Amino acid sequence: MVIDGNEKETQAMLAFNAGDKKLARELEQEFLDELKEMKAAGGDHCSCKEPCRHHGDCVSCVAMHRAHRDHLPNCFHDMVNERLLSLSSLTEHSIAGKLK
Repeated sequence: MVIDGNEKETQAMLAFNAGDKKLARELEQEFLDELKEMKAAGGDHCSCKEPCRHHGDCVSCVAMHRAHRDHLPNCFHDMVNERLLSLSSLTEHSIAGKLK
């Protein structure tokens, strides 16, 4: 199961932003039900490539990272980098040269 950019969750956010909260909640619940079924069947949804004892246990992983506040879980990197890229475009990506 693909979590990042999941089509059902993308549709749920579109419905929510369009004001159709009922449809958004239904789609979200379908997504969560599919995730639970996949996990119960032994599937692996974790996109993290680093082996750790929290692999696949998002609640523990995110709680630990929030607690130590040092860095984000690896599975958040792409999403945050995409957001930062769009923000940096507001200044014509001038930050990129300063980071190198």
